[in-house]
Amino acid sequence: MRVSGPDVAPIVAALCGRTLRPREATYLPFLDASGATIDHGLALYFPAPHSFTGEHVLELQAHGGTVVLQMLLARCLQAGQATGLRLAQPGEFTQRAFFNDKMDLAQAEAVADLIDASTETAARSAVRSLSGDFSAAIHGVLDVLIDLRMLIEATLDFPEEEIDILQRADVRGRLAKVETALGTIGRNARQGALLREGITVVIAGQPNAGKSSLLNALAGAELAIVSSVAGTTRDKIAQTIQIEGVPLHVIDTAGLRDSSDEVEQMGVARAWREIEGADVVLFLHDLTRMSVAGTLALPGSAQAQYAQADAVIAVDLAARLPAHTPVVDVWNKTDLSTHTPAIDPERAVCLSARTGEGLEQLRRQLLRIAGWSAVPEGVFMARERHVQALQRVGAHMAAATAHVADAAPALDLVAEELRLAQNALGEITGAFGADDLLGVIFSRFCIGK
Repeated sequence: MRVSGPDVAPIVAALCGRTLRPREATYLPFLDASGATIDHGLALYFPAPHSFTGEHVLELQAHGGTVVLQMLLARCLQAGQATGLRLAQPGEFTQRAFFNDKMDLAQAEAVADLIDASTETAARSAVRSLSGDFSAAIHGVLDVLIDLRMLIEATLDFPEEEIDILQRADVRGRLAKVETALGTIGRNARQGALLREGITVVIAGQPNAGKSSLLNALAGAELAIVSSVAGTTRDKIAQTIQIEGVPLHVIDTAGLRDSSDEVEQMGVARAWREIEGADVVLFLHDLTRMSVAGTLALPGSAQAQYAQADAVIAVDLAARLPAHTPVVDVWNKTDLSTHTPAIDPERAVCLSARTGEGLEQLRRQLLRIAGWSAVPEGVFMARERHVQALQRVGAHMAAATAHVADAAPALDLVAEELRLAQNALGEITGAFGADDLLGVIFSRFCIGK
C-alpha cells in the first residue's frame, strides 16, 4: 500500500508508532486507532523528491488478504483525515510522477504498457521506454531542432548582421541528419505500436472450409468445435496468439453462405462485421471441393457450385473491405487433396490445418503483412499517437527542407515548419513550449554582441 503527498508524517506516526529512516525497510507492527496490531510487515519512507512520485511516500508491505488490506486502508484514511488524505484515482501515482518531472509522458505511458504487455517481447520493449530509451531518442532530435530554430529566428530578428545562416550553420546538413534520425525512430515506433496493439486477423470462408481447425492450429489448443456439419460455428470465436512476440488477435467466424436458418443468418451478419473491421482477412478455400487440376467442373456440379460461391465471397470482400486491407487466400486440406493450385506466395499459402503443414509459411506471411521487421532488442514501446506525431514531424521537416532548397529561401517559413515539428515532438514527451525556446535563445546564443 502506498501513500503519497506533501506530508505523510501523521500516517507514519499513526500506523508505525515511530519515525522511519529514509529508504530503509523497517519490520514492525501496523497499529489501529487503539494501538492494537493489525498486522506485522515492512514500512519504507521515501522523502521528497527522491521517490516515485517526487512527493513524500510511505509504502506498507503487509501480508496478502483482502480483510487485512482493507483494515490498513481504513486506518490510513482515518489517520490522514486531517490532512485531506483520500483514495488515489486510477493512474494518479504515475500522473503525479509526470507532473513532478520524475518522468516524461512517454515514460508514464510505458508504465501502463508494461502492466498490459501480452508478450515477453512487448514487456521488454515497455521496460526500454520506461527506462527512457524512447524519450532519449526524441530529445536528441529536439536538441537539434532547438538549435536550428534558435539560429534561424535570431537571424530573422537581426537581418542587418547579414549572416549566411544556411551556409555557415550547415542548415541543410542538419535537416538531413534530423530526417535520418526521424526515420529510425519512426520505424522503431511503428514496431513498438505493433507490439502493443497487435493486428486483428479474421478467418473467413464458406462453411466446412476448415476455419475452426485453422484457429485451433494457430492457437495450439482446441478452442473451436470442429465438425463435418456445415454451419457449426454460429458466432465469432477469438483468441490472441503471438508470433515472435507480436500479438495477433485471431477471430473465427461463421461460414459465409445464404441460409434460411435465422440464427445462422445472424452469425453470417456478425461475421461480415468482423471482416470489415479486420487488419488482415484469411480467405479459406477447401481444396477437396475444388476441381482437379487440368479438368473442368461440370455446370451444376458440387465443384462448380463451390467455386461460384467462392467467387461471390471474393467479390463481396473486394466491395466491403477498405482498399488497404490485405486478403490472404489460404488453400486448406493439402493432406486430403492431390490438387495444388498455382499461387502467388505474397498473397496466398497452401496448408493443412489438421497436420500443420504450411502453418509456418502462414505465420511468416502474417508477420510480413503486419510490418514486423525490427530486431526486438532495438524496439521501444510506442502508441499510435506517437506514430502519428512522428508522421506530422516528418511532414514538417520535409516542408522545411523544401523551403531551404528554394533559390531564395524563406527563413520565416523554415522557422515556422521547425516550430510545428518541435511542437509535434513535444506532444510525445509532454514537454516544451514557446517560453522554453526563448530561454534557450537567451542562455545559449549571444544575440547582443
